[in-house]
This record gives sequence, structure tokens and C-alpha cells, in this order.
Amino acid sequence: MIYHFPTLRITCLAFAVGLVLSCSTSDSNVTTASGSYSGTGSVTQGKATTTTTNLFSLGLRIAALGSITSTDNKTWAVPADVNYSTSSFPFASDLFNSYVSGHSYANTASAVSALSSNSVVTVDSDGDTYTAYIFADNYFEMYVNGTPVGKDPVPYTDFNSCILRFKAKKPFTVAVKCVDWEENLGLGTEANNGNSYHAGDGGFVAVIKDKNNSVVAITDGNWKAQTYYIAPISDLSCLSESGNYRYSTNCSTSSGSASNYGIHWAVPTNWYASSYDDSGWPAAATFTNTTVGVDNKPSYQNFTDMFDASGNDASFIWSSNLVLDNLVLLRKTVN
Repeated sequence: MIYHFPTLRITCLAFAVGLVLSCSTSDSNVTTASGSYSGTGSVTQGKATTTTTNLFSLGLRIAALGSITSTDNKTWAVPADVNYSTSSFPFASDLFNSYVSGHSYANTASAVSALSSNSVVTVDSDGDTYTAYIFADNYFEMYVNGTPVGKDPVPYTDFNSCILRFKAKKPFTVAVKCVDWEENLGLGTEANNGNSYHAGDGGFVAVIKDKNNSVVAITDGNWKAQTYYIAPISDLSCLSESGNYRYSTNCSTSSGSASNYGIHWAVPTNWYASSYDDSGWPAAATFTNTTVGVDNKPSYQNFTDMFDASGNDASFIWSSNLVLDNLVLLRKTVN
């Protein structure tokens, strides 16, 4: 695991005459021909070094991992530090998984009936059983009260959807790491229709039901969402911050290049714990099915009775920028 630490730089100027010492503290300050950045993140430029060639050899696209060093000499995992290869973190079961390693169910009822009796992850031994239905673009890891309850079995593409079960007592806190994968490591881009540096988008939707099949939570604007990796950035001056809010909404979402920048923030070590204070995080932004682009995907369309149920229509959520924000953490307390 790569550990990251909060960005803080101390600049001291010593003057021999008079022995005057002037010191100041600042966040990352980077000035380039394309603009300047002065914020709490760390700035990288160009492609990362590949550290893992491919997590999922069956995939339509290569799900590689990389490492890159920022201008303040910190090392960052891209697109994220994930638990895909960690055996103690369970894989979620399939709603729809087109690979030979998975199952492609025609509807929600078929997927539920195929669940194994040992698929329930115990958070609280005296709790009730809950079932979560999930579609993630591209990858997710879910915790409940700090316990890993399921991760995406397909890190990149072809698109899949998942179902997972856990035993917990209310209130419980759901925490999700969401990753919009990238083919050009460190640049937040992928190949698309002849464009080698297309800036792809993300999205996460979920419905959680209790043992009586009643909805206890759906993804909506009541969730919290914080951004930890933004790319591609061509003009650093487009970024802004206000308290814990990290804005890339003024940045261009057009095609990137091999010389683009990425902005990174350290992920708190206990971000998934129920005790973690997310009161300063922004509210999640909501997006339509059309914006995320799921209208032609059976991994979503086969289960619209669940995701788009009348009266409980779950929204796709993310941070404020669906295209440029590539590592997003989500949290929600279910009462």
C-alpha cells in the first residue's frame, strides 16, 4: 500500500546580512505556461509508471495500476489504491457479468434466487440482513461500519452490475470508494473512437433493501461525496477550492494529452469508519441515466425495476464533475 500525507510546504529564506529568517507555510504552488495552481492537492504531470500490468485479464480494456510522483515529491497510486487483489475483501455477487467467470441474469428476481446462503457478510452478529443492488462506472469497494462487504469483480469494462448482502444493526454507515478507471495512467484518459486521450466519466447507483424487501436507502443528493484525484487538467488555473470543497467544474472536459496534469489528495486512513466525520464533505451531485450513458447496457437495463422503481428511483451520484473527478469517496448513514 502507498501511504499519502497531507500537503504542506515550508519555505524559508535566510539572509546572511542581519541573519534575518523569513518562513511561511503554503499549500502546493505550481506555475506553468498553462496556468498556476495554489491549493491543498499535489500536482503531477504526464504518464505514470505501470506497477501492475492488468488486474483482470478477461476484460475488454486493460485494468492496470501505476505510480507517479508529484511536484512536492509525494508518490501516488493511480487511478487509485484498491483492494482488488486483497483476498480478505470479498467480491460482490453478480447481477450481470458477461464474462465466463460471471453470471448474466435476465432480471432482479433471478439474481436474488441464485444467491448463496453464505454470501452474507456479518457486520453485527445480532443485526438484520440487507441487500444492496449496485451499478458502478467503473469500479467500487463498499464498507458498512468499516467492514468490507463487497467489491466489484470487474474493475474496468465490459460494464457489469452487482448484488451484495450484509448483516448489520441500524443505524449503519455505508462508505464506498468509486474509481473511474483510466488507460493512460496518471492522465485520467482512455481510448475512444480514435481519440487516444478521451476523458471518460464515472457514476454510481445503488438501492439497499431490508429482509422484508423494503427500500431503506437509495443513492441521491443526501449522500456525501469527496474528490481525491482529478485528471486530465490542461490549465491548472481552472481549479478552485472553498474549505473542503474541491472544484473542477470550470475545467475543460475535452480531450486530454500526454502532457496533462493530475491533482491528488491523501485519502484519510479511517474514511470508511462509522466514526469518521464527513460533515465538511460536499453533498453528492446527481446525474441522469442518459448523462451516465446506461440506456444501452443490459447490466443496467435488465434491472430497471430495481434502480428506477416508481417512488424509489435511485439517482446516479458522483462528485460535482462526472468527467474529471476519477477517485471519489461516498458516505451515507442509514437510520
